[in-house]
Amino acid sequence: MSSGLETPSAAKLAETLENYLASHPAAALLEDGRVLFDMRLARYSISESHGRCLLQLWSEERNLVRTVLEIQQRAHSLRVMTRRMGAPKPQALELVATSDRRTPTARDSARRNYQRLLERVLTRAFLGAKVDGFRSAMDLEHSFGPAYVRGRLLRGTAADAVIGIGGAESSTAIDGILTLGVLWLDYCRQKADGRRHFGGLKVIVPAGAWRTTAERMAWLNSSAAFELFALDERTEELEAIDFRDCGNQTARLIHAFSGESALERCGAGLGKVMAFLPDGSQHRVELRPRSASEVGLLLHGLEFARVRNGPSAHSFTHQEEITFGAGANETPLTPETEDTCRALCERLFASRHPGGTHADPLFRMQPERWLESEFRRSLGELLPILRGESVYSQVPALSCGDRGMLDLLAADRNGRLCVIELKADEDLQLPMQALDYWIRVRALNADRQRTPMSDRLLSAFEREGYFQGMELSDQPPRLILVAPALRIHPANLPVLRYLSPEVDWELIALGEHWRDELKIVFRKRSADSR
Repeated sequence: MSSGLETPSAAKLAETLENYLASHPAAALLEDGRVLFDMRLARYSISESHGRCLLQLWSEERNLVRTVLEIQQRAHSLRVMTRRMGAPKPQALELVATSDRRTPTARDSARRNYQRLLERVLTRAFLGAKVDGFRSAMDLEHSFGPAYVRGRLLRGTAADAVIGIGGAESSTAIDGILTLGVLWLDYCRQKADGRRHFGGLKVIVPAGAWRTTAERMAWLNSSAAFELFALDERTEELEAIDFRDCGNQTARLIHAFSGESALERCGAGLGKVMAFLPDGSQHRVELRPRSASEVGLLLHGLEFARVRNGPSAHSFTHQEEITFGAGANETPLTPETEDTCRALCERLFASRHPGGTHADPLFRMQPERWLESEFRRSLGELLPILRGESVYSQVPALSCGDRGMLDLLAADRNGRLCVIELKADEDLQLPMQALDYWIRVRALNADRQRTPMSDRLLSAFEREGYFQGMELSDQPPRLILVAPALRIHPANLPVLRYLSPEVDWELIALGEHWRDELKIVFRKRSADSR
């Protein structure tokens, strides 16, 4: 950070940027108020060269390379003064914690206007019903956020809970509406005291943004009347969405590859990286094949280097590429960057261990991946019903054009698939996010075809080379949710109880000191809540 009296070193500038990005994984980089990079989707490299701090970011849309001159720390952001190559004047970039740049006044005004619009539209659409108690105020006790307008439609002693969200809100908030809707319905039923019967829930989302909610709503318990509507805020037209017939769910699976072959192919590069590790620490590294030609090196779930061996861009020969950097940070390993790589490894191995300092960004980064690493290692002991020889980490599955990464995919002794979703911190959306993965795995397992090599119907997993030597059951998968007991959001269990009986779920609570030792504190199952 610049003090105004001294010029910060390139190393200090790099450290400030790295610490901010490590602490804010959902950060965004802005220029003139416009989002250039959403750091959830971008990668970056921070390096020192000839006394300069170089920042490079890239995504599917653009690439940026700047020299960092100065960093000014603000309340919730960093103002980064940079110079583009060949440009005479510095340019200011801003790193912010999230991509929502509306001022609090503008955000509150937009939400008030949406509430008035929603009340007006509902009054016209549901003649004879009374619009009652609509509000969007924050209610932390019951997990209700201000992005969602909630209220009731009354018809005598009958009523429906209603929840809506405006198109100005983030896509993440829009996709999260069903969780809040279920909680709102549950709240209304509890507060009714028998005087009024709440039959169901009406969910209103912006036009064109209903698919995720529709797919999830199809797997809620039909004992409550769930209805989905799309609202065009410009024309004030309300369209009913048939979530039980929202089109075929297209799901594709990346073909399985040989992990042993990938390790062999990348062996030379892996040896180079291992040479940079502190003495005696090599046994702590996990080698994780990412594809047939790429292997990641991980420490407690955090990938800090990767080796790729693929065809050259200019010939048919294969070339090796080694990069290093924690998280989305990715720097090519060259003779000039070897010292930086060695320094990163020393810092990482000194910071990331069970007894590390919680304030250290390298200790805090990607806690879910750390938990996944520990859970996978102890899977046979914790869940002996599962077959530990075939467990897949971060299996890529594609559904409706969106990429999803399943945390862990396993099968039990009877060949029934198990979707395992892990969270190290409180997450209100855990049940619905896990349900997304369950829906995809169910669709892929139900997609059964006969092949020339088999006289029985094979699921998409079997056809793509997963679970070799195992016959997968055609039963819907089990859904297993795992989190430390004190980090399970209080709303998770009520939401799980609203899932369809067809979703066989289990919630596993771990001891708080899971980095030292994994212990199951308690378990809740769907069968127990019926």
